[in-house]
Amino acid sequence: MTLTACALALTASAKKEVRMSGNPILPEFHADPEVLFSKQMGRFYIYSTTDGAPGWGGYYFTAFSSADLTDWRHEGIILDLGTDQVPWATGNAWAPAIIEKFIDGKWRYYFYYSGHYPEHDRKAIGVAVADKPTGPFTDLGRPLIDFRPKGVRGGQQIDVDVFHDPVSGKDYLYWGNGYMAGAELGRDMTSIDTTTVTVLTPQGGTLADYAYREAPYVFYRQGLYYFLWSVDDTGSPNYHVAYGTAHDPLGPIEVAKEPVILQQVPDKDIYGTAHNSVLQLPGTDEWYVVYHRINKNYLDKRKGPGFHRQVCIDRMTFNTDGTIRPIVPTNEGIAPVKVKIKKK
Repeated sequence: MTLTACALALTASAKKEVRMSGNPILPEFHADPEVLFSKQMGRFYIYSTTDGAPGWGGYYFTAFSSADLTDWRHEGIILDLGTDQVPWATGNAWAPAIIEKFIDGKWRYYFYYSGHYPEHDRKAIGVAVADKPTGPFTDLGRPLIDFRPKGVRGGQQIDVDVFHDPVSGKDYLYWGNGYMAGAELGRDMTSIDTTTVTVLTPQGGTLADYAYREAPYVFYRQGLYYFLWSVDDTGSPNYHVAYGTAHDPLGPIEVAKEPVILQQVPDKDIYGTAHNSVLQLPGTDEWYVVYHRINKNYLDKRKGPGFHRQVCIDRMTFNTDGTIRPIVPTNEGIAPVKVKIKKK
C-alpha cells in the first residue's frame, strides 16, 4: 500500500463514528423505567410507566427489547389494568419492577407494579407472573401490598423494586412514596413476610440534596448494598437521584457523603433526571443507569411536565472506595454492548 493509500485509510478510520443509542432511547413518552437482562432470551428489556396521559392516567404496561441497549423493539402491551386481566385495579399503571427466576427447571418472571385499588380508593402494589419476559402474564388477582408500614403516616404504596440478594439467596421487595419500606418476599415470590417489613426512609436532607421522596432501587456490589432514591417532585427540573449504602438488605442506610449522583444539566436541555433502575452487564463490573427525564418542550407547569417524561440510559462508574461517581446525563447515550452468557 502506498503512503497516499495509507493516509486515506487512516483518515477514513478516524472519521468512522461509533453508533450511539441517543437519548431518549424509547419513542414517545415513558417513565419510571425498569431494565432487565434476560438470561433465557439473551436480550435486554425495559418496562415503564406509559406516560403522556393527564393525571398520570396510563392504564397498561408495555415492554421494549434490545440485543445491545441501543436498538429497541416494541414488544407490545404485557399487562392491561383496563381489562379483566387485572381484576382488582382500574388504572394508574405506574413504576414496574421485574425479576427473572429459574425455579424447578423453568424460567419464571415476576412483574410487580402499582395501580389504583378502587375498593379502598388508593394505590396498591400487585404482581403478575409469566414464563417469558413479554408474557402472557397472569395476575395474582388481588393486591400484594395495600397497607402502610406501622408508624408511617401519609404516602402511597407505589414505586416498587425487587431485589435478589446474592449473599443470602433471599428476595426482597421495596416500595413507597413519602416513605421507603422493605420486606422479604416469600419463596413463592407472590407474598411477603409481613414480620420483616422495615421502614428504611433516609432521614434529613433537603430538596437540594437527599431528602427522600420516592422510587427506591437496590443493588449489590463488592460487599455493599446500594440504595438509590429520587428527590423532589417528578414534575420538577430538580428531580434527581441520591444514594446511600448498607451492610444488610434491610438497612440501616448510611447516606453517602456526596449523595447526589444524577441531576439536571440545563445547558444541555436535560431536566428532571431521576426514577432510575440499574443494570450490571453479566460477568463484568460494567454498570448502566436507566432513568427518565422531562421532555424539554413540557417544562411549563401548564403543559404537564410530570407526565411528559422520556427514558434515557448512561454509564455509571465507581471510585476505588466504592462510592458512586456523579453520573453525567447525556443526549448521546451509550455505545452498543455485547453480552455472552450460557443459557440454562
